[in-house]
Amino acid sequence: METLKNTRGKSIYHFIINYSIYVFLLVLIAVIIIMDPSVVSVTSLSIIIGQSSTRILFALGVAGLLIMGGVDLSVGSVVGLAALISASLLQNPNHFGNVVFPNLYLPILLPIVLVMLMCAAIMFIQGYIVAKIKVPPFIASLSMSLIVYGICSIFFTQFAGSAPISGLRPDLMVLPREGITLLGVRINYLFMIAITATAIIWVIWNKTTLGKNMYAIGGNPNAARVSGVNVPKNMLFVYTIAGLLYGLGGVFEGARTGSATNVLGQGYELDAMAACVIGGLSMKGGIGTIKGVILGVFILQIINYGLVFVRISADVQYVVKGAIILIAVMADAKKRAMAD
Repeated sequence: METLKNTRGKSIYHFIINYSIYVFLLVLIAVIIIMDPSVVSVTSLSIIIGQSSTRILFALGVAGLLIMGGVDLSVGSVVGLAALISASLLQNPNHFGNVVFPNLYLPILLPIVLVMLMCAAIMFIQGYIVAKIKVPPFIASLSMSLIVYGICSIFFTQFAGSAPISGLRPDLMVLPREGITLLGVRINYLFMIAITATAIIWVIWNKTTLGKNMYAIGGNPNAARVSGVNVPKNMLFVYTIAGLLYGLGGVFEGARTGSATNVLGQGYELDAMAACVIGGLSMKGGIGTIKGVILGVFILQIINYGLVFVRISADVQYVVKGAIILIAVMADAKKRAMAD
């Protein structure tokens, strides 16, 4: 009888550990719905899908680094720089307000590619500092975040006169504003691009040597090295891919919000990491799936939108996001301890 009780007790304990974050999230969503049932609507779903389009790109970039056992605190700053530069290059020359580069009209793909390459270079440098110089990812990404934010502020002050860069070109603004409607739900072109990028990343993670090596490095870097994996080279590839995703997402985030300032992107690293841990990625590396990341993004955006919808203050929203990350990481640590 005592053995049966112990077995039941362990089963309940394991259930709590494995599903604590989801129980917390379900309770939170239920509270939001009780506070205002009108949050559940086709319009709300359309808005959540639109907001998720860029967040998917950021989360996918962070996820690759988390799987390798790293972390990235520079997401927000790099995204902000991408939005700032792309917005300044893609302004409508006939805009009645502040135009950073008057009479400049580039083919739309050129600024997007340039910004993606710029962000890839930034993340390559960060990856080199981590992989080659052996600086801990936390310190490297924190330092890079400050450097890039400083560059954003200098550009914003010197070139934009500290005025929001708005009046973006119609051929860019069509992406967040137009799309298709399925069963009453509006799906904009940004979301379609995000899903295409997701498919590409899925192939990289699951069908290439780089993907296999990424998981091996996160599981045990020393064992991966002994097995013949070039750890620094693979890490540099993953960091560079993250930069490309940040750059693409930054361009589209500027388009989605309609303008850019030096503070755009601040705090996005929190959302990206929260989405990843909600989706089951381990902060210690080696564990994670694409579908988990996408699910995490949607769950977090439902909560973000719901909290704003019921008029919860931004300060309380930070508390909620911090609690989500803490509970998820604690549960992950417990699961790993039980496995050992």
